[in-house]
Amino acid sequence: MLRSAALRVTRPRVAVLSAVYAQPHADTDSIIGAVRRDLADVSHQAVYDVLRALTVAGLVRRIQPSGSVARYESRVGDNHHHAVCRSCGVVADVDCAVGETPCLIASDDRGFLIDEAEVIYWGVCSDCAPVPNP
Repeated sequence: MLRSAALRVTRPRVAVLSAVYAQPHADTDSIIGAVRRDLADVSHQAVYDVLRALTVAGLVRRIQPSGSVARYESRVGDNHHHAVCRSCGVVADVDCAVGETPCLIASDDRGFLIDEAEVIYWGVCSDCAPVPNP
């Protein structure tokens, strides 16, 4: 994957890419922790630099729901959306509302050629939802 994106294959890049694939929607601290299990001496800055390079190359996607830290995912190349739990912060993928890009047709595109829509659904996940009384 790295070579196909014209990136040199390095141990930090492989470790960061593996961590993102293993932990969908992981934040940077989680990725650093996972990478350090294999490369104990990798710096924070090195991980940030690799994440930036992987994002620019289109190998990972960076998302940042309002009020949340940046998160990274390996699901790229489609126009999926996300659901975020207001209680615990878990993030889940939600497929496109219409099934084709851009998923939403703007009522007034203001002259833009829209090719992507970013939608975040907010709510409470099933683990945090109150259990109804019988």
